[in-house]
Amino acid sequence: MTAAAKGPASYFPSIEKTYGRPVAEWKELIRASPLTRHTELVSWLKAEHGLGHGHANALVAHTRAEDATRS
Repeated sequence: MTAAAKGPASYFPSIEKTYGRPVAEWKELIRASPLTRHTELVSWLKAEHGLGHGHANALVAHTRAEDATRS
């Protein structure tokens, strides 16, 4: 049996189902954005792409954490 996703990743199945795009695509959009602050990115995803706050926050948090470990 596989362990359930925790933290921001626990939102990923719902994000893909609700918005019809894979998480990898959302991460590409976040990384391509000229915005750099967490709250700016969350607001942008909500305003421009119609994401709910929790989903936008989860995507930004996970993407930024992933990028921090790559640096």
